[in-house]
Amino acid sequence: MARANESGEAMELYIFGRFQVRVGEEPAFEEALREAVTATRGEAGCLEIYGCRGVRGAGVYYLHSRWRDVEAFEEHVKLAHTRKFLGLVEGLLEVPREVVRTEKIF
Repeated sequence: MARANESGEAMELYIFGRFQVRVGEEPAFEEALREAVTATRGEAGCLEIYGCRGVRGAGVYYLHSRWRDVEAFEEHVKLAHTRKFLGLVEGLLEVPREVVRTEKIF
């Protein structure tokens, strides 16, 4: 069941992902990220999603998304384009990906 705020409404979920890509694998990662972000933007529960590249660290990428609620995100992780992205990028990373689920506090 979704977490609710004080007025009983489902709380939005914010996801932050960090990906350290191996040198030389940046073009492949960016293409996979582009495809995943484009497909995810079409999901009803996705309120916004962005892929970003670090400006100071070579090969560091971030994924930020905002979801209607936890259930919407849980549905997203089951979809084929999400599984495809995770499968493709797993072999492109220098270190395991870091993903955190957060809620807005102010």
